[in-house]
Amino acid sequence: MDKRKFFVTVAGNIGSGKSTLTRLISEKFEWIPFYESVADNPYLKDFYADMKRWSFNLQIYFLAHRFRIHKEITELGKSVIQDRSIYEDVEIFAKNLHKLGRMEDRDYETYTSLFTEMTHYLKHPDLLIYLRADIDTLLNHINMRGRDFEKNIEKKYLEELNGSYEEWIKNYSFGKCLIIESDNIDFVKSDNDLSYIVELIKKELFTDGPLFYSE
Repeated sequence: MDKRKFFVTVAGNIGSGKSTLTRLISEKFEWIPFYESVADNPYLKDFYADMKRWSFNLQIYFLAHRFRIHKEITELGKSVIQDRSIYEDVEIFAKNLHKLGRMEDRDYETYTSLFTEMTHYLKHPDLLIYLRADIDTLLNHINMRGRDFEKNIEKKYLEELNGSYEEWIKNYSFGKCLIIESDNIDFVKSDNDLSYIVELIKKELFTDGPLFYSE
């Protein structure tokens, strides 16, 4: 196994399989996994019930949590894989909430200003893995895991987030980006599909391969 230290992050919409892939890849490469804080988030249930009222509170909570984790990752000195990046907070979720009128102008300006100051000196990931998934796949995964606070998620909201993700990935320039078409593979039940993803990751990290690779 290559002894270099890598920082890899897994990005994708709600229900795309980020946490599962993070766990599986961490086991394959013997990397330390960092997971998104969900169960202990005090705002999620309220947010899905009333997005406009709780959007700013939720995004500030996520920003503080992911900044702390991102800083810990860069100071750890070991290879890690992270479930959702700090960049998705501002580029996807906060931006989308503001665009839809679910976050006030002044709250959005305060949030983006804080984000800029907090993340200016953070180390970028060596590789971003984007799990691309259509709405049916996302809804199926969300229904299967049965989280109570996700029952009120609207299909339209997921569609809007997917659009924001595609725009962000198209312009991503912080480092290498590996796009996985997760509608067409099952890395949980199929060892071959998981091995396929592992080989793609090796290609990106251990060779001077292309900046973007999509299958």
